[in-house]
Amino acid sequence: MSPGLPGPATGRMLILGGVRSGKSRLAERLALASDWPVLYVATARAEDAEMAERIAQHRARRHADWSLIEEPLELGQVLARECAPERCVLVDCLTLWLTNALLATDAADPPARLAQRIAALRAAVAGAPGRLILVANETNLGVVPLGELTRRFCDLAGVLHQDLAACCEQVILTVAGLPLVLKGEKS
Repeated sequence: MSPGLPGPATGRMLILGGVRSGKSRLAERLALASDWPVLYVATARAEDAEMAERIAQHRARRHADWSLIEEPLELGQVLARECAPERCVLVDCLTLWLTNALLATDAADPPARLAQRIAALRAAVAGAPGRLILVANETNLGVVPLGELTRRFCDLAGVLHQDLAACCEQVILTVAGLPLVLKGEKS
């Protein structure tokens, strides 16, 4: 483990933080410090120019020898298939994945499909071998949103974060680029 980075190089980790808080950069440093082959699972969709630019910035920072899977919806299936001993899987980010799943459910999927996707993710994380690093935006530190869809999203994200934090060995809140270890070891 590199000096100044939280925790051991194995196990499951949830990194929460606000937009541009440094959570993705921390996750990337921790993945690199694992000294294992890294699979980067990207969940974003480039549906506008600004998001395309964000994705380009993430791509430019990634190490050339890392594998990549882009999966906006079936994250649980990917993790169940790809997590392995002596492998590091970095998921960036759960917030975008949940948004994609919620909007797909509202647009085309039956409502039960969202619950199935969330259950598949929880099960995959709970049983994940090797190193699993999950990145998510902490969205529930402000006022309750006015719109029904946004309130539903915030409720789902809050419950998902609680469930994942319970089965992760480490939970870190990143603020202004500083990792605050909420659960687990820190070096």
